Amino acid sequence: MSDEKVIIIGAGLAGSLLSIYLAKRGIEVEVYEARADMRNVEMSAGRSINLALSDRGIKALSEVGMDEYMLREAVPMYGRLVHDAEGNTNLLPYSGREGEYINSVSRGGLNIALIDEADKHPESRFFFEQRCVDFDCRSGEALIFNEKNGDEYRVSGSTVIATDGAGSAVRRAMLRGGVRRFNYSQEFLEHGYKELSIPPGDGGAFRMEKNALHIWARRSFMMIALPNFDGSYTCTLFLAHKGENSFESIDTGSYSGGSPGNALITFFEDQFPDAIPMIGNLEREYFTNPTGDLGTIKCFPWNAGDRALLLGDSAHAVVPFYGQGMNASFEDCRIFNELIDEFGTDWLKVFEKYSELRKVNTDAIADMAVENFYEMRDAVADPVFVRKRELETKLEQRYPDYFSKYSMVTFREDLPYSEAMRRGNAQDRILMEICAGEADVSKIDTAKVLERLRSLG
Repeated sequence: MSDEKVIIIGAGLAGSLLSIYLAKRGIEVEVYEARADMRNVEMSAGRSINLALSDRGIKALSEVGMDEYMLREAVPMYGRLVHDAEGNTNLLPYSGREGEYINSVSRGGLNIALIDEADKHPESRFFFEQRCVDFDCRSGEALIFNEKNGDEYRVSGSTVIATDGAGSAVRRAMLRGGVRRFNYSQEFLEHGYKELSIPPGDGGAFRMEKNALHIWARRSFMMIALPNFDGSYTCTLFLAHKGENSFESIDTGSYSGGSPGNALITFFEDQFPDAIPMIGNLEREYFTNPTGDLGTIKCFPWNAGDRALLLGDSAHAVVPFYGQGMNASFEDCRIFNELIDEFGTDWLKVFEKYSELRKVNTDAIADMAVENFYEMRDAVADPVFVRKRELETKLEQRYPDYFSKYSMVTFREDLPYSEAMRRGNAQDRILMEICAGEADVSKIDTAKVLERLRSLG
């Protein structure tokens, strides 16, 4: 075992995966988590937006031997199945190439699997119901509150890595003066989210197309549904907090001029009529499950010297609309591990190089995730966008070296997010221009289009 001891704050997805990476190197790891051990308690409803596991996340899982295990528990999704207000559907494939798809996985199931794997290594220990409430950026000590008995105590090691999410206590300490010239921004969408569910049919049957991400896109709002391994679907309703067609208009009854319950039913009858027969108990779930916020967090620097590093959502929380939040955090862990190969446990060098490599790319995926919200909500129902996706699919089918922006982000783990954004945005401008001028995609000369796209470099 190494003489190093790393303190990880947060046993979520990134913290659990990172503990495996470090333990496999023989580095002692202590993981402090505010919540109870999720393996022993029932997870609360309404906070588990399903995760889309794709190539970047799979590559990290493969390095710790967890990819095949998790993919056995995943449901492949080959495209977006768009539902219109009349109940008609249209499948927009994610890729024109064989074998490229994303995977719907359970957040809780994946987290539990990672903790179980980490527990196989004697170097890794988890401490649950132990909340980090403060951090001393000079001494490197984390102040821990014991949720079970109310005691407070301090822990320290060779360094601290904060994977404690968007509400990170370590980042808060950096912001309060622990790190000079610490830049921080938090930007919320006007929309929030509410989780609902579709139970399985008889015998565990799927009640809609199994291998797709379902979208009810309604311009200013939308609902999505991702399949679960047991035949159910996790639905997420995205609405503005206030105004027309909002959580407020339902909760006050103003949508239909009646009670909140009547407003909810009327809203779904107007907007998502095909979903009503499938959703379990719409009123109970809607009025019981919490309404969540959707925001982007950016900050820098990510390290307090060699004392601490922010990793995952604590450094770069993103909205969920590109399905890359988890994948980006897993990629963080993979890049971090590669830098230990290069610099050993010289934590200052590792932290500074890591920050240099990842900041530009996590900013890129944060921006693309917000853009994709508007694409999913508005553009998937737009005829020009639909033609663009059809053209992109044809290009990928005919020319294996062509990748759409979505494919570069999702299926090219070798390509940094920032480069995928640069290339993808340039391609999108050309393809939208072409499809705006031609209503019949079959008439478009794909060879000429590809030549034009390749000229972009």
